[in-house]
Amino acid sequence: MKNVRRQNLLIKIFSSKGLSLIELMLAAGILAFALCGIIALFVNCSGLNEANRNLSIAASHAQYVMESIKYTPFADIESDITSGTWNLTATQINASGLIALRNETIATISTGTRPLQVTVTSTWKDRTERGRTFSLTTIFQ
Repeated sequence: MKNVRRQNLLIKIFSSKGLSLIELMLAAGILAFALCGIIALFVNCSGLNEANRNLSIAASHAQYVMESIKYTPFADIESDITSGTWNLTATQINASGLIALRNETIATISTGTRPLQVTVTSTWKDRTERGRTFSLTTIFQ
């Protein structure tokens, strides 16, 4: 008798037309869970994209300063670095035709005499106000 009831119940479940409210709620829950994961992934990728874009911009700014040092006579490089010729604020970066990052500054230091090691450091804040830094170092002879 139990087997007959069980078979009848299975037949009713599989032969019913349409969805029950429980099945619909379960499907909606699974969909909501999947969408939350996709949205979190999108937000994370968006943040990584911005961080990489800012890093690329900072690298190009440091390279811009390094290129301007490259075309300076060797005898003048150390004195120009000491006088702050290539220490730039966001306003000076914008004035030179570049787009500065948030609170960006560029500092240039040198060590040694011949060869002269020059380091250009770009510092800025990301959207969470976290300080970021990119340094570029080379040797001039």
